[in-house]
Amino acid sequence: MQARGFTIIELIVVMTVLALLLTIAAPRYLQHIDAAKEAALQENLHVLRDAIDKFYSDRGAYPATLQDLVEQRYLRNLPVDPVTERLDTWVLIAPKGSGRGVFDVKSGAKGAARDGSLFASW
Repeated sequence: MQARGFTIIELIVVMTVLALLLTIAAPRYLQHIDAAKEAALQENLHVLRDAIDKFYSDRGAYPATLQDLVEQRYLRNLPVDPVTERLDTWVLIAPKGSGRGVFDVKSGAKGAARDGSLFASW
């Protein structure tokens, strides 16, 4: 009885083809992950800013912290910064003049987006 199987040459050819396919697919995959993080960051900033505006509209004052938005049920929970993957990197901006409360919020992520703009400027 003769043994059946693949030769070493056949295995090398298959591995080479797989490696070639991975070198084409991996960069595109990583670009899509970066695009998704940027889109999620923009959406989270929009949601936070909208909640701050509604809080101010209802109460006539800005929230002292972002956690106030959760406690007063303007948000279910504080969104994560998708770029840093943390809750504590949001940069809080106080209103001009009084200097108390949260007027705006920005990302504390270092670096730039795919379009060259800094995450901190969003």
